[in-house]
Order: sequence, then structure tokens, then C-alpha cells
Amino acid sequence: MNNEITTVTSGDLVERQNTNLDLFKFEKSLITYLQEIGLPYESVLVPVPQRITVYRNIPDALSELSPEAKSNSLYISKFVAAVTAGLFDAALNYLWDETINELRNRVVQYDLNYFFDNAVKSQEKRKRLKDESDLDKIDDSELIHGAKEIGLISELGFKHLDYIRYMRNWASAAHPNQNELTGLQIVSWLETCINEVISLPLSNITIEIKKLLTNIKANIISDEEAKQIAFFFQDFSQEQSNTLVQGLFGIYTRTDTTTQVRENIHRLLPYLWGYVDENTKNLIGIKYGKFVANNDQEEQKNARAFLEIVSAESYIPDGLRAAEIEAALDDLLVAHRGTNNFYSEPPLARELSRLIGDSKIPEQVNKKYVITLVEIFLTNGNGVAWNAEPIYTDLIKQFDSNQALIAILSFNDETISSRLQFRLCQNKFKELLDILKIKITSSAVTELIKEIESFSGPLDKMKDDSRFRKKVDTLQKIVS
Repeated sequence: MNNEITTVTSGDLVERQNTNLDLFKFEKSLITYLQEIGLPYESVLVPVPQRITVYRNIPDALSELSPEAKSNSLYISKFVAAVTAGLFDAALNYLWDETINELRNRVVQYDLNYFFDNAVKSQEKRKRLKDESDLDKIDDSELIHGAKEIGLISELGFKHLDYIRYMRNWASAAHPNQNELTGLQIVSWLETCINEVISLPLSNITIEIKKLLTNIKANIISDEEAKQIAFFFQDFSQEQSNTLVQGLFGIYTRTDTTTQVRENIHRLLPYLWGYVDENTKNLIGIKYGKFVANNDQEEQKNARAFLEIVSAESYIPDGLRAAEIEAALDDLLVAHRGTNNFYSEPPLARELSRLIGDSKIPEQVNKKYVITLVEIFLTNGNGVAWNAEPIYTDLIKQFDSNQALIAILSFNDETISSRLQFRLCQNKFKELLDILKIKITSSAVTELIKEIESFSGPLDKMKDDSRFRKKVDTLQKIVS
């Protein structure tokens, strides 16, 4: 072995050709020690060549970080240490810890309440979240979903992080699977976390929304200024409009919001409301219904006033059943995305089934009901919640033709598309199609199902395929 030393630029790791020899010596010493004290020693460490792969690529991955960011990245240092030791499962944990820390810091620096309003689906849970210390009550799934909602990460970034979160949960130090992780995977995930979170600059619109939220809370917005701000709404995507109106609703209905802030929102809301989709308008009506059901009198009064600003009282549910179903769906989603879902899902699934019975789903929650059932039926990618799955199957079999179409088109939903990265979810989606075929009479939908079944590429890429996009755009008019 050639032991010549080759140096690289200052600030990068120093790569020596004798690194291989050093790592082999370290591994031999550790294995000898484990043997001496009678502990298992086989399949404990990742092979040295895999570690060398990571070593060679770390400098390039870290090149996107500023010197200040590097100096504060404690968990990346631990990541490198774990890689050196040959413990890739532990390295993945440290990388995820660094990513989650950075996301939490970004949330705090952006607008904490705005994040809570969009990330937390349960209204009861939202009431208990007040300040930065409450971020610990937000699980990783809620964090990355919420970060996507408010624009702190991109849709592609969310998809990558959702996959890394899955691998962290099922192939990390919590499970004996470290040898399934390769050097190329580890360094690729390091690069993804750095590019999509740690070093990612905020988009211009995300920055402008932050400025707007600050302005709403700190200044008086005149009628003329509201008109000027309204031109900015034209540049929003549909998701950004939906997210902002839900954030404004959260601000408006909070009991500690000042009169001046509500007046600012009053001036802005009529200009934004026209950009919000029907599903979001229905969800705001349902939130009003929840305040009524919970006897939250002040929030109820504020929510009613919010709707009256834009003459949107028609979105208030006819009864409180829609609000009850929406709350049950939120609770089920929180459980499904959590780490103990196999145990926590079944009782919540039974409660949802009890609420649904044989009755028609209220229009206000129809789309959310279908998309939620699709997500939980597809599983989290790791395994099936056996005690809950028969309930999901029975509820899906009750879909009418319109709900079946929403479910078939769900591959275009960001969350569902992300799930379709995983083999188990892909198989469950095909199983879903088999259940729904009998409900379809439209030849266009039948043709779409056949194309999905014959699609040769990864199912999570269908939403980006031009052929499918055209068909989705046409068929969505039926369910809009």
C-alpha cells in the first residue's frame, strides 16, 4: 500500500492514502476487543471500503455550507465520527438530528404561530402550542409537512426528506439493519439534507410572505396599502394561497390577537379569498364548526367574523357532523404518521367508521376524507396496521363513483406521490385500483386505470409525466 500523503484545500477533510490502513487497524483492534470480552463482533461495522466512499465525498457535500454553518453543525461532526467507526445506522441518526434542528431553527426564525396553524391538524393540539419550547411536541412527520406547507422546503425537498425519515425510522440504530446502508446512500442523504434544508435559501415569495406576516402584526395597513399588497397575491401558487389564508385565519381567531391586527387582515382578506380553492374554504368553515362544537365562544365569534368579511357563511357546515369527521381524520393522520401507528391507529379507525356509518360524507370534508383513507390504506411503507386495514378496506368499498375518482387521481397529491416511492405503498395502490374498478363507468377513467397499471416507471413519477398531467387536468374538473 502506498502511504504517500496528499493534502487538499484548507477547510476540507485531509485525505491520506493511508486512511485505509488506519481504518483497518481500528477495525481489527475493536473486533479483537469485542472477542476478548465475549461480545458479538460479526456484522457490527460497515466494511471499510464503504466508509472510504463516504470519506471521499464528504468535502464536496459540505462545500455548500458556509464556514459559520459548518462551525455550528455539531451533529454533522458526530455523523463523520460514526461513519469513521463504521456505524452507518448511527450516522443516519445524527444526520437526521442535524436536519431536524435546522428545520426547527428556520421555523422559529420565520413565524412560529404561522407554522403551528398550518402544520398541526388537530385543533385541540394546536391550542396547547404557544412558543418555541412546544416544537418538541411536533413529531418529525408534522415538522416536514408543515415546513413544506409554509415554503421552508420545496415539494421535491419534502419528498426526499420523507424518504430519509422513513429510512431513519426503519434502518437506523433502532434496528439491526446497518449493513443494508451503503456509502453512496449515506453521502447522498448528507448532500440532500444540506441542499434541501441546511443551506437552502428561502424563495422570494416565502420571504415576502414572512414580511407580510410581520407587517400585519406590527403596522397599520391602510386601504391603499392593502390594494398594493394584493398585486403580490397574483404570483402565488394555489398551495401558497391556501396556506396563507389558513395562517390568517389562525391569527384572526386567536384570543390574544389585537384589534389592529384583525383590521389589517380585514383589509387584505377580500383580495386573497378569490385565489383560495374550494376545499380550503370548506375546511375553514369546518374549523368554525369545531369552535362551536367545543364551545370556544371567543374563537367562534372571531371565526364567524372572518367568514363574514368575504360573505362566506355558506361554507359553514349544515351540521356539526362534518367537524366531527374532520377531527377524527386529523387524529387518525397524526397516529398514522407517528412511530407507534400499528397500535394507535385501530381504535381511531373504529371511531371514524362509527362516525361514517351508512351516511353520506358531508361535502365539506369529502375530498379530505378520501385522500386520508388513501394515505392510510397505502401504509407508511414499512408494514400494514393489520387491525385497522379491514376497516379502511370496508370504508373504501363504500366510495361512490366520485370518491373513487378522487382516490384514483390521488397519485397527483404531493403526500400520496411521496408514499409511492416505497414498494409496499406501490403494491397497496395497485390493490386500491382493483377495489375501485367496479365503481367506475367512465371510459376515460377506465383508460386511466389501465395506463397506471401498465406504467413502467416509478409510480411516484406519474404526477410529473405529461400524459398523466393532461388526463388529471381533464378529470379533476369532474370532481372540483
